[in-house]
Amino acid sequence: MKYKRSLLKLSGEALMGNNEYGLHSNRLKQYAEEVKNVVKMGAQVAIVIGGGNIFRGFSRIKENIINRIGGDYMGMLATVINGIAFQSYLENVGICTYIQTAIRMDPIAEPFFKDRAIRHLEKGRVVIFVAGLGNPYFTTDTAAVLRAIEIQADVLLKGTKVDGIYTEDPKKDKNAKKIKNISFDMVYKMGIKVMDTTAFILGNENNLPIIIFDINRIGNFKKAISGESIGTIVTN
Repeated sequence: MKYKRSLLKLSGEALMGNNEYGLHSNRLKQYAEEVKNVVKMGAQVAIVIGGGNIFRGFSRIKENIINRIGGDYMGMLATVINGIAFQSYLENVGICTYIQTAIRMDPIAEPFFKDRAIRHLEKGRVVIFVAGLGNPYFTTDTAAVLRAIEIQADVLLKGTKVDGIYTEDPKKDKNAKKIKNISFDMVYKMGIKVMDTTAFILGNENNLPIIIFDINRIGNFKKAISGESIGTIVTN
């Protein structure tokens, strides 16, 4: 096992499966099994989930119905719903799970406290961080990188629908080539948008490796933790 402690970033859209919105039970079951297999190896796993399957603020902001700040807070609450749902699926497969939130809601989750989160991880518990950073204008990608740094994770793994970073959009360009290794500097130069720039900058400044990989391919999470060459790794 190459990475003892990791943070897995899942988009809200990943939880939709083939649905147009909401949660897909089979997809949640699959991800729970993936996490279970990694925890059984002795790895420590924290998770950040987006909220785009429930509410994507930008779609409303462009219509001038909901302002950016209101939209961002609604998105944070959507991540709480996803966190509670995924906790249930993890516990259903026998994984002890705690939720920590950046916005206090004591009956639902613990407030975020990095030392307590680390203690949970050291005891083999999975920690799900919800509500982003508790502030508007920050994405869940940025929240994931910051939480990974705070808990001293060895790596951040971003689970997506594609198996890494390509020279061009592989859906539009058949000649697009997959990049297995890339530096943060090159990510900036190429304008890669698989994560937002703030997230990449934080990762770069704190020497946090980021692996972009296909979370929907069974066994990929375990392979990534083990150090197998899958997806794309972004490093200094």
